[in-house]
Amino acid sequence: MNIRQRTEEIEKLILSPYAVACIDSVGRDKPEDKCIIRTDFQRDRDRIIYSKAFRRLKHKTQVFITPEGDHYRTRLTHTLEVSQIARTIARSLRLNEDLTEAIALGHDLGHTPFGHAGERVLNEVCPLGFSHNEQSVRVVEKLEKNCQGLNLTYEVKDGILCHTGNKQADTLEGRVVRIADRIAYINHDIEDAIRAKVISQEDLPPDCLDVLGDTSSQRINNMIINIVKNSIDKNEVIMSCDFYEASEKLRKFMFQHVYVGSVAKLEEGKAELMLRQLYNQLLIMPELLPTEFNNMIDADGMHRVVCDYIAGMTDRYAVKTFTDIYIPASWRDFH
Repeated sequence: MNIRQRTEEIEKLILSPYAVACIDSVGRDKPEDKCIIRTDFQRDRDRIIYSKAFRRLKHKTQVFITPEGDHYRTRLTHTLEVSQIARTIARSLRLNEDLTEAIALGHDLGHTPFGHAGERVLNEVCPLGFSHNEQSVRVVEKLEKNCQGLNLTYEVKDGILCHTGNKQADTLEGRVVRIADRIAYINHDIEDAIRAKVISQEDLPPDCLDVLGDTSSQRINNMIINIVKNSIDKNEVIMSCDFYEASEKLRKFMFQHVYVGSVAKLEEGKAELMLRQLYNQLLIMPELLPTEFNNMIDADGMHRVVCDYIAGMTDRYAVKTFTDIYIPASWRDFH
């Protein structure tokens, strides 16, 4: 018995009957030889961490575009916080922590530059539509590894796809990531908004704080405990009614006071205009696309490929590309 097989045997003994043991995975689209050390879900996690799309998350906006300060969240730090919350819940419920971690680390790989502003633009200008969760699946299936994809297991891709939107994940591990994503962004966005003086602590709905806690760490801890208490030994991942209602009210508060129309969003119009211009220009000048994207046009069509290229950009690369196309460079004497 090798190390992987021993791990699979341990999973049988300790996991909840509602968890997905690795040996019960639906598997990969392309069969592969097993690793002698890592389970398939562990390999999926590693492939995501080593992917180029994962590294680019460090230069993608969470809420605040190009903030002046080192402590504002990026899409990467958000992902790490989601992973930590999700792993804590999964371990407490005896779910598969490796599967949960892989889903959490991969859930935002397809996110655009400039956060949801970029997502809105691509959804408007691309006739095929755009959503970051579907794009995340496309990244791992098609775009990564020189267009070979990462060949992840079904359960990881399903969890990535269903971390937002109307469809629930097939696994409890995927549902854990979905709720961990909300816990993370509500609370860390409150911290960032207070730091940016967009809101103050006193602006937060007091009845929500009475239920959830006064500080970010208190709220996260209390929400995790509440989920575990209400979900343990059940085939569902849920909060109590009072916690759910308080969480939703706090989320709505953030949409009203931070996510839409606040001073934090003043630069979004510029970002949206820039991405629209880039999209339209690349449609008529595909020679500006890198070779690997140009090679995909015949199979996937121009709109899909341009959408893929822009969605994969970091904030600063989008600005650089726009500058290279539209802003005159300084004259230099090459002689």
